[in-house]
Formats: sequence, C-alpha cells, structure tokens
Amino acid sequence: MPESTEPSILATALHWLAPWEFEPLWGLACLAALGIYWRGVRHLRTLDPGAPPPGWPRHATFLIGLTLIYVVSQTRYDYLAQYMFFPHRAQHLVLHHAAPFLLVLATPPRVLAAGLPPRASSVHRLARPLLDLLQHPLVAPLLFVGLIAFWLTPSVHFDAMLSRRLYQLMNWSMLLDGLLFWWLVLTPHGRLGPGRRILLLLAVIPPQILIGAYLTFSPTVLFDVYEVCGRAWPLAPLVDQQIGGLITWIPATMMSVLGTLIVLRQLRRGDSQGHRHPSSPAHP
Repeated sequence: MPESTEPSILATALHWLAPWEFEPLWGLACLAALGIYWRGVRHLRTLDPGAPPPGWPRHATFLIGLTLIYVVSQTRYDYLAQYMFFPHRAQHLVLHHAAPFLLVLATPPRVLAAGLPPRASSVHRLARPLLDLLQHPLVAPLLFVGLIAFWLTPSVHFDAMLSRRLYQLMNWSMLLDGLLFWWLVLTPHGRLGPGRRILLLLAVIPPQILIGAYLTFSPTVLFDVYEVCGRAWPLAPLVDQQIGGLITWIPATMMSVLGTLIVLRQLRRGDSQGHRHPSSPAHP
C-alpha cells in the first residue's frame, strides 16, 4: 500500500509550536520567570519551614500562564495575530489579562521574594519611584485602559503592525502593564486595601465595554492594515473586526468581575483568620 502523504499529528503540532519569528527575549523571559518561581518555592522551604508551600494548583496555574505567553508570542499563532484582527485581540487578551492574572495568582509575594537573586533588591530600590508612579491608584487604571485604546488607534495600529520593532514594543507594553495592574489589585496585604482594589477593578470595566462595543458595532472597517498585508483566512473584514470587538468587550470585562470575586474571597478569608487568631500580626 502507498504511504500516506498527510502530515502526522505530531508533525502538525511541532509545526504550530515552532516559532514563527523567533524572538530570544520572549524565550529568555519565560525561562527566567520559571527559574525565579522554582527557586522561590525551593528557598521558601528552607527560609520558612513552618509556612505551607505552594501546592500543585499554584504550580499548574503558573505553568498555564507562562505557556499562554509562549504560545501567543513565539508559536505560529503569532502569524495569525499579525494577519488577522481577532487573533490579535485574543493575543492581547492573553498578554494583558489572562496570563498576568494567572501568574499573579500563582506567585505569592513570599515566593517571589525568595526566588529573586539578592541583587534584585538594589534594582528594586532604584525602580521603586517608577513603580510607585505606575501603580498609583489614579495612574494604574488609566494606563491599563489607555494602552488598549492607544494601540487600537487606527493610525498607531497601522504603524505597529508594519514595524517589527513597534509590534514587539506593543506586545511587551501590554504584558508588563498587565503584570503591574493585576499585581496591584490581586495581591493581598499590598499597598491597597480590598475596597480600593475592588474599586480599581470596577473602574476599568466601562471603558473596555465602550472600546469593545465601538469595534463591534462600527459600520466601517477601522483597520485597513490587514487588507494591505493580506489576511490569513478568507474572513470578511467587518466580521473579523466584530469578533475582535467582542473579545475586547466580554472576556476582558469578565476578568475584572472574576478579580473582584477573588478579592472578596481574600477579604472573607482574612476576616475568618482574624477571628480565629485575633492577636496574630498581618503578613508584611
């Protein structure tokens, strides 16, 4: 019998997992994050033997978040994100919302502190004024929503999708801002109390709804760069834009709702622990 010429499932999977345009910085960042997390978990057992170590759900959450970043930035999915609008919006949903959300949930401050090298403390002191500014309660939500609006400005989006350097800057800015915002609003015993964290989560919902609704219900195609470069799939431009608008609208706003539920759960657990141990101090 003649051999089948159809590619095997393994070959197809390797084809899609292979980098579309290899960017060493993304790969190094994923490896560094994995190393810091693993080092933090191991050192925590030595530094604080009495503290409960992160369990497998946290490990799985961290790996899923890191894998999502790799998939949308280094695999063939990046090709779709450059030649279709709605995969691009899904890519930013991962980089700005889902992946940072999962990484922050999986990495308690004590694990991060134990995993970072000693020199990181001096770097943190130098960067502290900038971090304080970016995570200010008035600046953080404006930056979180403002970056979405900025990169979706048609003229800016056109240039970013045609320039490899601007494209990478756009993706990195979304990821870093997502990490800063979700760390601010999801980390208990941080710089903000639960009430202010919930307020920030609710504050970013209406602008995202407006941006998503505008993209969904616009009667004209706003992003002609995909016509210039060609589309990966023969999908009507307006339909492509509408699906991208729905991704910007519904899943993104639901992440804020989920974050609010998590903060409420943290508050409830903190109250119950306070009632059981009224004299125990709060974690720093």
